Amino acid sequence: MSNLYAALRAGFPADLDRCAIEALDAPNGPLYYSWRDIDRGSAMIANLLQSLEIAPGADGVPPRVAVQVDKSVEALMLYLGVLRAGMVYLPLNNAYQAAEVEYFVSNAEPSVVVCAPRNFGWVSRTAFNAGAQHVFTLGEERDGTLLQRAAAQPHEQAPVARGAGDLAAILYTSGTTGRSKGAMLSHGNLLSNAQVLQDYWDWQPGDVLIHALPIFHVHGLFVASHGALLNGSRMLWLNKFDPRAVIAQLPRATVFMGVPTLYVRLLADAGLTREACARMRLFISGSAPLLIDTFTQWQERTGFTILERYGMSETAMLSSNPCKPADGTRRGGTVGKPLPGTDIRVMDDDGQPRPVNEIGHIQVRGPNVFSGYWRMPEKTKEEFTADGWFKTGDVGKYEPDGYLVIVGRSKDLIISGGYNVYPAEVESFINEIPGVAESAVVGVPHPDFGEAVIAVVIPAAGAQLNATEIIARLKAGIAGFKVPKQVFISPELPRNAMGKVQKNLLREQHRALFA
Repeated sequence: MSNLYAALRAGFPADLDRCAIEALDAPNGPLYYSWRDIDRGSAMIANLLQSLEIAPGADGVPPRVAVQVDKSVEALMLYLGVLRAGMVYLPLNNAYQAAEVEYFVSNAEPSVVVCAPRNFGWVSRTAFNAGAQHVFTLGEERDGTLLQRAAAQPHEQAPVARGAGDLAAILYTSGTTGRSKGAMLSHGNLLSNAQVLQDYWDWQPGDVLIHALPIFHVHGLFVASHGALLNGSRMLWLNKFDPRAVIAQLPRATVFMGVPTLYVRLLADAGLTREACARMRLFISGSAPLLIDTFTQWQERTGFTILERYGMSETAMLSSNPCKPADGTRRGGTVGKPLPGTDIRVMDDDGQPRPVNEIGHIQVRGPNVFSGYWRMPEKTKEEFTADGWFKTGDVGKYEPDGYLVIVGRSKDLIISGGYNVYPAEVESFINEIPGVAESAVVGVPHPDFGEAVIAVVIPAAGAQLNATEIIARLKAGIAGFKVPKQVFISPELPRNAMGKVQKNLLREQHRALFA
């Protein structure tokens, strides 16, 4: 039995009536969920999914369940229920708009789609047009057809047997060119990573996690949730991040995970003090580079050193600064050393290892590394080396004592507030606007988001463009974190002798924009 849920369930405490999750900002006041509630709720959802009697596809892949809902404890139960039923979970950012969701469901061909009640009209049309057989709703206030239907199901369910290599989730991660790619993660990928992190981050009996991250990507869904569940640790659950709400819970918690943006916002609140953090054990940061200023300010303000780690959708966590003193010290500006069982190498353009302190391409392998991209065999082959290492697309270097430093990205990926933004995708939407001849999207430093998206737009001959109108059109079509914070209208773009746009010059030109 390698079903991921069965392994997580083995970490639950013996007393299932203990509190597992406190939903602190539930619409009608705090809600308390026991471990028994989590087990029974996910069992009922799994039974509902199994009752639909959906057969695997012709390729033998289990049915996919696409989910675009607001964060809630019931949404976490839905994820666990999908695992228990042996199906494949497909989380979608709840900021995605119709055109984006249409691509995901047409590409993944889910049999079941679950959406927020407010979006049922357009999501159901999109889902049924793509061949989905069932569409359910799930709302923040424990409403929607999913829970209504699941309520009639039995409270017990035996997780469907799955092998370590069987598909558990598909996470879409956009490419710098072309459409998004679905990274296929197995039960074994996710379980191996959770088990390694439980040991390396020294999860303790009695640890309490403040969960203030979204649950549609690796950080919140896998790293945070798996860690607490596997350790039998209570979660103080916030559907939305609020600095004051987090600070109010610090005296009751021991572990907090956040993206750099959350740490910046916590530092901006006067309530963040050493006294407030006195009971805490560990602060972890990831999903985007942590500025040295933020790292240092946190040390001075709280007395704690943030643990920064490195991972991606295709691999879950790859490296980490030390947690236990015996493993070393945490160093700002680095992502620590490879996690046990994971190999990371830095290579030159010719596939040869780079010396210490020399920058090269980061490649990885290990039980946590995905098997490939959904229905993209050629892209999968392209992204792996002949000897089986995954090319991350990041560039970095090793310091003499083995700490890894991420220098940048080999392509033009922007990470804003912990979310990946791929310029080619945003440019494609801008270029469809009437009067636009061409555009270039780049990321520039931002004190809150790490990087901010900006666009330089070239008008077609005779066209008059308005930057405010362009931003408004984009807000109606794509997720908010992808929308440029500023748009500049320009007569031309800088190019090299081969005609390629020199985005490095644009980044340098606007580098101080948000300083």
